[in-house]
Amino acid sequence: MERFDWDDLRFFLAVARSGRLTAAARRLGADHATVSRRITSLEESLKAKLFERRPQGYALTGHGEQLLAKAESMETEALAIQSEIGGADMALSGTVRIGAPDGFGASFLAPRLATLAKAYPGLELQLIAMPRLLSLSKREADVAITLAPPKEGKVVARKLCDYRLGLYASREYLDSMPPITAPEDLFAHRIVGYIDDLIFTPELDYLDEIAKGLRAQIQSSSVIAQMNAVASGAGIGVIHHFMVPSEPRLVPVLPESVSITRSFWLLVHADLKEVARVRAIVDFIVREAKASRSLLMGEAKAEQPAP
Repeated sequence: MERFDWDDLRFFLAVARSGRLTAAARRLGADHATVSRRITSLEESLKAKLFERRPQGYALTGHGEQLLAKAESMETEALAIQSEIGGADMALSGTVRIGAPDGFGASFLAPRLATLAKAYPGLELQLIAMPRLLSLSKREADVAITLAPPKEGKVVARKLCDYRLGLYASREYLDSMPPITAPEDLFAHRIVGYIDDLIFTPELDYLDEIAKGLRAQIQSSSVIAQMNAVASGAGIGVIHHFMVPSEPRLVPVLPESVSITRSFWLLVHADLKEVARVRAIVDFIVREAKASRSLLMGEAKAEQPAP
């Protein structure tokens, strides 16, 4: 019987989770030919076909599905060994991938990564800041920030913090348009918001909450793009209060009558919650969110509201 190479399972897991050789190769820091060779080697040693090779990617066979459960259990044990036994007295090392919505990731977490990097110089930090949900089960991220707790899955979730959003526009835009004294006045204005069919979670569907039937004429899937459009005078948009200090051109609109509250949740795959490097990142994010409560809730001093 051909010798079974345990290390081939790393390549198997990467392909099973991504569905593509090139994506798996990037995650592993290898080339796609190496990944392909290791998958072939694993199939030959097990005398089983693990993937169906299709034009759109690699799909698990029945044997592959069986192996996936076993391989993930082995991965969990390996991570536990590394965390509990391997270098408990040494500085933290390894890679941690953090997934977050683009506003929180780019405007809140990214400016704080310098502090994190100085505290743990042996860690490689990867921040995915984009407007979509990331799968912890597929290891798209080790730690994820979401707008709602998961409904299922092998995930440990905790509420991270509340945050608030409000309406903003540029002074230039407001000076050139009719005055706004109530939410109903917004129907006479250009609204900047999300693309309806690309809203990836219902928590981002703000406009009906402000005024029933209100819709955006200028749309983007990115809240950062929306903020930049609003600041340049494109219209009025819903912006996170914690993002506003970075853009001095923004002026609040109807701050007394329009205030939207949402929550961030912090998620970790159950298999990773005791891994030391992941725990360190989770603790850091929790501390930063707690210390920044007034910023997140929009309680810091703002410009005078628009008339």
